Amino acid sequence: MAWDFVVAKTDLRRSEFRDVEPPPLADGQVRLAIESFALTANNITYAVFGEMMKYWDFFPCLDGSGPDGFGRVPVWGHARVEASAHPDIAAGQRFYGYWPMSTHLTVQAKPGRNGFTDVSAHRQSLPPVYNQYQAVGAANELEAHQALLQPLFITGFLIDDQFDENDFYGAASVILSSASSKTAIALAALLKKRGEVNVVGLTSPRNKAFVEGLGFYDEVVLYDDLAASPIEGPAAFVDFAGDAAVLGAVHNRFADELKASILVGGTHWEAPKGTMGGGGALPGPQPAFFFAPDRVAKRQKDWAPGEFEQRYGAAWAGFVADAPRWLKVEVGEGREAMQAAYLAQVEGGTSPDTGVVLRP
Repeated sequence: MAWDFVVAKTDLRRSEFRDVEPPPLADGQVRLAIESFALTANNITYAVFGEMMKYWDFFPCLDGSGPDGFGRVPVWGHARVEASAHPDIAAGQRFYGYWPMSTHLTVQAKPGRNGFTDVSAHRQSLPPVYNQYQAVGAANELEAHQALLQPLFITGFLIDDQFDENDFYGAASVILSSASSKTAIALAALLKKRGEVNVVGLTSPRNKAFVEGLGFYDEVVLYDDLAASPIEGPAAFVDFAGDAAVLGAVHNRFADELKASILVGGTHWEAPKGTMGGGGALPGPQPAFFFAPDRVAKRQKDWAPGEFEQRYGAAWAGFVADAPRWLKVEVGEGREAMQAAYLAQVEGGTSPDTGVVLRP
């Protein structure tokens, strides 16, 4: 039996399972059985910004229940072709990409060089980076780390590149909130490798030792100590927490010495939000929301064909090879494990040194 895990869009703690019947395949369609996917704070961010950023639109509920206020949270992972009505895609092939929290997904496949693109009508107006699926072989020892980290690492890679293009906005220090989050870790690792700025992580007392042990941050500062901490200015801020209090504390601490304020995620999803690029009376620069697909599109135009993939691939290979040093994988299987893992993320997530991979 196929099923979907659905979440109330206005109350992320409400969730349920719904049995569904996958539709018959039309010409060019492929039905994939989802083997496993990662669940991180990033997926809660997809839900928090689901309406604003159209994340709910990728995977309408199969039973037609979307208007009742429920949706399917997007996740990243691996799936196997269960049935195919496309001559160039065979049953048994495996792909990495963007899936719903479900047992199955039916796509309208358009094969490409390294996989396929889902060209289903409802996805045509959505960012194309999410519609691409990469062909993979048999499972390998880093596959779980790929599912956990690759969709987060690319955001870190793109922000690091934006800093480099803009000469770090003239900052001597780059401050990252939610420093234990996987996207912040990715960015910190890349900035540390460049060695051109002081990399500062903001975190809570419970995560301080973990963040210090990563080796990617030059300084680790508790949120409550920010105002008095002797961080070198000028500074730039990358906000992964999405917490207005944290955003305000950084702006008030540096004021005109803050050269850039970049909003990325919402790990503190229940806290009052920052300005998200709107109004507000914060000193310093206007906070600007970072949207990774726009940055991908820009660099694919700026750089020669294949250069984006080459640069990204080289950076990713080094990062993922090091990941088992600091990230252990916890695997859950079935409905109960999925619901428990989801609720744990909603309530604040797992330990930062643990990544959750789920098998439907």
